[in-house]
Amino acid sequence: MPRTALSRSCAPDAAIVAPVAAAVPAAASSARDETRFAIALILPSLLVLVVTTTLPIVYLIWSSVQRINPAMSFMNGFAGADNFTQMGADPRFWNSLRLTLVYTGSTVVLQVVIGLALALAIMEVRRGQWLARLVAILPIVLAPVVVGLYFRTLILTPTFGMFDYLMVSLGLGSHNWLGDPQLALASVIAIHTWQWTPFSFLVLLAALAALPQDIYEAARMDRASALRRFWHITLPLLRPVIVLLVILRLTVALSAFAAIFAATGGGPGTATEILNLYAYRTSFNELQVGYGAALAVTLLAITLTTTAVLFRLRRRT
Repeated sequence: MPRTALSRSCAPDAAIVAPVAAAVPAAASSARDETRFAIALILPSLLVLVVTTTLPIVYLIWSSVQRINPAMSFMNGFAGADNFTQMGADPRFWNSLRLTLVYTGSTVVLQVVIGLALALAIMEVRRGQWLARLVAILPIVLAPVVVGLYFRTLILTPTFGMFDYLMVSLGLGSHNWLGDPQLALASVIAIHTWQWTPFSFLVLLAALAALPQDIYEAARMDRASALRRFWHITLPLLRPVIVLLVILRLTVALSAFAAIFAATGGGPGTATEILNLYAYRTSFNELQVGYGAALAVTLLAITLTTTAVLFRLRRRT
């Protein structure tokens, strides 16, 4: 075949190239229009998020390095790291930090363990699971301040409270559950656990329902006991869900405020004064706003660090 004929046969047809070349800029323009439209949809929500979350955090960090006292404004000014170094010699800070760790650790463990036990028990019930889910939702939808007042006035009140009446009926005597320094912390832990264990129960129940059943059938054929099936099949399969659940419950427990404030106000004395309540009391009762902001920043740093470690652990599971 002649060279000119060969090159002519290999050359693309102009009738095909022209529409394709025209379609490329049109597709790029359409993609740009979609991107601008998506940005226009997201921008209002993003601005609201920045105004309501990012700016307060920036102001909180700025306040933590300032000396702010509305009662003695002549002493206000830049404090640098003084607010943070003051914590090292503050026994009340270390006490509130210890209470925060005890409160957070115990409530998270109790919620996950009790929630898993309830979910495993309900999975064995073939009928009426919808009723268990309905009952579990009720404590979650209550506001924490309502839960705190409910336990303070109706459940844990000495002599007249339902739980105290039950203790008296069992011959265990009446106790000031929220007024005794030895019992107050256990009481607020029980309040938080009561409200948020149903959340763990619902999450774990959904996770259990999604597990593959063929693995369990194979284990039953191998005559594996229920305990071995739980330890070697259920628990490993649920590990990513449990880690994520611990992260969610941990952030809520570290930021707990309303229920404890309504039930005990941080008292008696400082028996239930977790770090969140100590920051509040320091800022608004004692008017040491700068030091209170430093306490809040410390709590924020603890929350972010713990969450980052748990997320890294979750990626490894």
